[in-house]
Parts: sequence; structure tokens; C-alpha cells
Amino acid sequence: MSLTPADTTSAPPPALAPRQAAKPQGAHAPGAATPPAPVPGVASVSHLADKLAEYLSPADLKKVKEAYRFSDEMHLGQMRRSGEPYISHPIAVAEICADWKLDAQAIMAALLHDVMEDQDVKKDELIERFGAPVAHLVDGLSKLEKIEFQSQIEAQAENFRKMLLAMASDVRVILIKLADRLHNMRTLDFMTAAKKARIASETMEVYVPIAHRLGLNNIFRELQDLSFSHLYPMRYRTLAKAVKAARGNRREVVNKIMEAVKSTLSMAEIDADVTGREKSLHDIYKKMRSKHLSFSQVLDVYGFRVVVNNFADCYVTLGTLHSLYKPMPGKFKDYIAIRKLNGYQSLHTTVIGPYGTPVEFQIRTQEMHRTAESGVAAHWLYKSGESNPSDLQQRTHAWLQSLLDIQQQTGDSAEFLEHVKVDLFPDSVYVFTPKSKIIALPRGATAIDFAYSIHTGIGDQTVAVKINNETSPLRTELHNGDIVEIITDSASRPSPTWLSFVRTGKARSAIRHHLRTINLPESIALGQQLMSQALLTLNIDADLPAPLVERLLNESSAHSLDELYADIGIGKRMATLVARHIFGLIGGEAASMPVEHNSGSELDPVTICGSEGVSVQLAPCCLPIPGDQIIGQLRRDQGLLVHTSDCSQAKRQRIKEPDRWIAVRWGTELNRRFDCRIKVLINSERGILARVAAEIGESDANIIYVGMDEDKDNVLDQLRFTVQVKDRVHLAALLRNVRRVAGVNRILRERN
Repeated sequence: MSLTPADTTSAPPPALAPRQAAKPQGAHAPGAATPPAPVPGVASVSHLADKLAEYLSPADLKKVKEAYRFSDEMHLGQMRRSGEPYISHPIAVAEICADWKLDAQAIMAALLHDVMEDQDVKKDELIERFGAPVAHLVDGLSKLEKIEFQSQIEAQAENFRKMLLAMASDVRVILIKLADRLHNMRTLDFMTAAKKARIASETMEVYVPIAHRLGLNNIFRELQDLSFSHLYPMRYRTLAKAVKAARGNRREVVNKIMEAVKSTLSMAEIDADVTGREKSLHDIYKKMRSKHLSFSQVLDVYGFRVVVNNFADCYVTLGTLHSLYKPMPGKFKDYIAIRKLNGYQSLHTTVIGPYGTPVEFQIRTQEMHRTAESGVAAHWLYKSGESNPSDLQQRTHAWLQSLLDIQQQTGDSAEFLEHVKVDLFPDSVYVFTPKSKIIALPRGATAIDFAYSIHTGIGDQTVAVKINNETSPLRTELHNGDIVEIITDSASRPSPTWLSFVRTGKARSAIRHHLRTINLPESIALGQQLMSQALLTLNIDADLPAPLVERLLNESSAHSLDELYADIGIGKRMATLVARHIFGLIGGEAASMPVEHNSGSELDPVTICGSEGVSVQLAPCCLPIPGDQIIGQLRRDQGLLVHTSDCSQAKRQRIKEPDRWIAVRWGTELNRRFDCRIKVLINSERGILARVAAEIGESDANIIYVGMDEDKDNVLDQLRFTVQVKDRVHLAALLRNVRRVAGVNRILRERN
């Protein structure tokens, strides 16, 4: 194949003329500063041609050349912000993909990845010219600019949702997208400072963790450093200068260690390739920030990698190194026996080198090294010829499948992206099922996360957990090596409180899906009540005419009034904003009025009877009881949470989200008792607990929890009770009765 510069100068036939006027571009974002003078000549593709010729067949090379010609003709006249012809960008993306030795379809998609977005080329045309697989790849990479979204955030979330779901069916989508983002980050200097910061922040937040999750460590490290350099340019330059100076100062130590290690391994008859490596600037910066260190205090800027021939030599090399230098306690990690989520395998050890300097070593085989650098790109998931997929393939396939599970249970794109981001953190804990199967979870994951990682049905029916054969709370954080046993009950259902401590996206989306579907009647009833009150405030009859309802549903993207009411009931939509929209639809002046924050005082209060179910909950921070002044918080996808008006947590939340608060009041017919926390200061004497508990029982209150805190000065002890009472009057009587018990010094209602 010959992709010569002459290929870019051919006059396109009329049918292949560019679909729009030429426009300058750089990093896919307009509006940058005035670009420099155009670079003379045309983009060269000789490097790409040489790389492809190494592993593609002549027939595949011909297809790639056809895709290149088409892309060049579509982008003819387009320039990047750097002044280069735009075709240089698709060529660079394809070259990065060629380094991974992606197949011809992926290379073609890389060359064509912007023609749908920039030149309005239809998917059907790509299918006809290059086949359905290439067209699907390009479609998965294209942004959704033609759809009008409510906000830039929503548009960005929908783009990621589409890309990640396309990736779930074909991992090549994200590999091409990462190559695209890498080249854009390399050429970001031509953008304005604001766009640099926005694109770098997006890269650090989403693309960096995806690269890490797929084991693409080279891309991961480069994207990290490039993002760091654009987010904090002064810090980056300062650190780069310090590292450069340190290279000279530490060269003697590095050379001494290198020679000693090579000599020792040679004497042990271990064939090994020993190389020195330098920590990335971002890793150094992160360590300085997290541990509050100056650069001079970060001693392990340099490390060493030892690549051996086979599995057994890894452990022999470890022992040889430990005989040469003393290992630091607690600094050894065996990622060979228990590999990381992204398939990474190595032995990590930190030893005390010459002059007392900590030195880190990574020990791995050639195959492990290839996987560590290229990750999933080293093992193709879409190759049908492999009958026995590798462990990395299985792990990656399971994660990609989880994206589809989350999508099915998620309400919108922003929520989907929120769940996926949660799963993209690199730190993991490894726990065991009772049958010794290893389960990897994000750090901070709880027993509920573990249950949902096994199966959604098990998570939904979880009632208790045993960790290391001991019964533990469901919110208990798991640690490496824990043996976790889940106890289920077919009658059990997820609790909304689980959302406050679950860690994984799969668990969070499954719980929210359950709350939306199982508690739908409650959410509809609450939403209808809120909607009626909002309409009455604007003097609109709650019984809306059919044409107005149809128009409202069309403009709000809801399929029915019940769906709209349910969205309001779970806090996904605000009743006051929907009412204002209706007022505008019937010709009211509110259509042009600025939307003000609803403090809750505009609407008649929502009545709380205590039997509303999970759509209305009492806040655990203040545990309101009838008689308290209360206010309601509409939480997204969780319904109404009722706080006392003087709750400190509620006050903080109202400052952050004032439009999510509404007025609520207690109903006149309350058909249940309410939890309340009390604290009793007592003298430490025999029988005091029994007397206090007996008096609480005599006061017609039920004890559901009791605890005791010993005073440090051994003067007074504290008894803590959670009791169930009817209202404030009942609580006041209980407090008076307990206060009369001998040995009780003080009693008060306790709130967080």
C-alpha cells in the first residue's frame, strides 16, 4: 500500500465534495485564539503506511486506503487550530491505533471518525461504502450535536453514555476514542486557557480512569501528565524543573543500584532485563499533596522494573533482591497471585537502597509486561477464533456487560454517567465468597455492594451479612481478605438508606431502579399532590384539558401524566417549575418570568401522616416527631425526606439546593409511633440501667436500641436510647418520668 502525499491533492469528484464550508478546528473545539499561519504542504502518511504494512494483508491495506481517500476528501479545506490540514488528526489517531495493531476495520474507523460529526456524512453511506462494522464504530464515536439538550452537562453525559454503550458491544470504540483524545491532548496548546482547562478536566475525570480500567497504562500515564500540565501549568513546570535537576543529583545512586542488581541476578543465573523508570509528574504531585510532602521529601522518584522469562523466576528474583537490599515492612504486594481488576500482574517490593533511599522494584514476565503496557489492547475481545478467552478478557467482558445492566436500570444519561464514574476508580479491595471465589470491588465498598456484584436478585433480597463468620452491619466497609456471606430473604426489598453508603455503580443503579418501579404508586400520589398545590398557587385548575396535557407531555419528554407525577414525587422534576411551564403554555406571563428558587413557602404544605412508605422518609439525622416544626427535601430519585426546621444538616443543604425544599406539616390522624433518640447522664451504680428502662416502659414507650458510653473522667456515664413515641407531648412526659429516677442526673433529646 502506498499512502503518499499525492493522495491528498487529488481533486475530489462531485459526489465526494465536502458537505460544508471549511472550518478551522483543533482538539474538536472552536473559539480558540487566532491560529498561526498554515503549515505548508500536506499531511504525510508514510509512518502510518509503514506500520500497517507490518501486519495487515494487501486486501485490508486496500480497504484502509479507500477510507483514507474518503476522509481526506471530506475534510478537504479544513484546518486545525495549529494551521495543519485537518486530515493530519485522523492520520495521527490511526497511527496510535496501529501501534496497538488494531485490525483494518478499527484503522478505517479511526480515519473516518469525524466525517459524521463534522461533514454530515450519513451512517447509511458509510455502511454502503465500508460495511456495517466500520459504520457502527464511527457512529459510536460520533457526538450527538444535532440533538438539543437542556444543558451542556446533559449533552456531555449523553455523549459518554452512547460511547460507553457502543464500547460495551465492541471495545474498539473506546480504544479509538482514547487514541483520539490522546492526540487532541497532545495538540491542546492552540486552544484558549478556558477550553484547555475544560478539556483537561474532562480527560482527567473520565478518560484517564477508563484507560486505567482497561489496563492501557502507557495511555493512562500520558493522559494524566498532559491533563496535569494544562490544569496546573505552573505546578507542572516547577515539578518538571525539579525532576530534571534531581536526575543529575541521583544519577550516581541509580547507576550503582542498576549495576548491583544486574550483577546479583547474573550470579543467580536469572536472565532478566533491568530498566530504571521515573515516576510521572502527576504521581509525584499526587503523593506530595496526599502526604503533605515537599519534593525533596519524595524519595522514590525513581524505580526499577525487572522483566524475566517465566513465572517462577519472578519469585526467585524477589528473594534475590531481598538478599541484596533489606525490604521495607508492609511494602510488598503480590499482584501475580491476585491480579488487579484491569488484568495487571507484577510483584511490587520496596527496599532500602544505598544511602538509606527507598527503592521500588516491579518484577514481571514478558507476557505480564505486555499486558501491563497495552492492557485489553493486547487481547482482542472481538476475535472469534479464540475458544478459551483469557482471564483479562473475561474480566473486561464482565465490566462491559455491567455497563449494559446499569443502562437498563438508569433513568437518564446524567445518572448513567454518575454510576459509571463510581466504577472507574483504580483502587480495589479483594474479598472472598464462602466458596473462596475472589471478588474485586472498589475501595470503600460495603456488604451491599458485594451482594449486588454477585447478582442483582441477591442484592435486592439481602437482610444480613456475615464477615469473617461474624454478623456485621450491612454498611460495613470491606477490607482485603474478608470472607463475606450474604443472608437473603425472598420477602426483603432494598432500602432507600442503602443509597447513602453503597459504593458501586451497579448497586446504586439497581437500588434506584427498584425504588422507581416498586414504589411507583406512592411516588405518583406524592407527585400529584405536589403538582396540584403548585398549580393552585398560580390559580390554575389542577384538572388540565387534554390538548394541554398532550402538549405538556411532548415538551417534557414524558410518556404519561403518571410518569410526570412519578418524576415529581421522586424529586427528578420540580413541581413549581412544571407549573410555571404550564402557565406559559396557556399564555400566562410566567412564561417569560425568571425561575426563582422555591423556598417552600409559596405552596400549601404537604401533609405527613406517617404511613406514606418509602417515598416519604423521616431524616435519620434529626428524627422528627409529630409536634416538631418540619420541612421537606425532595431528593433526586429518592422521594421526600422530612427534617426538623432547626436541623443543622438541613440548613446546610438548603444553602446548596434551595429549590429542592418544600413546606410540610403533620396530619391530624397519625397511625404509628416515631423513633426518637434520648441521652441520659447517670451515676455509675448498680441497677441503674434496669430502673431507667423500666420507667421508659411505664411511660408507654418502646425501646428499640440502648447503648452506653463511659465518661473518661469516671464521673458520669451516658445511656443512649432510641425509643418510639407518639409525639412531642408523649416525649415530654417520658423525659419527666425518667428524670425522677434515682441516679439520673440529666436527660435530653439527642440529635446529630
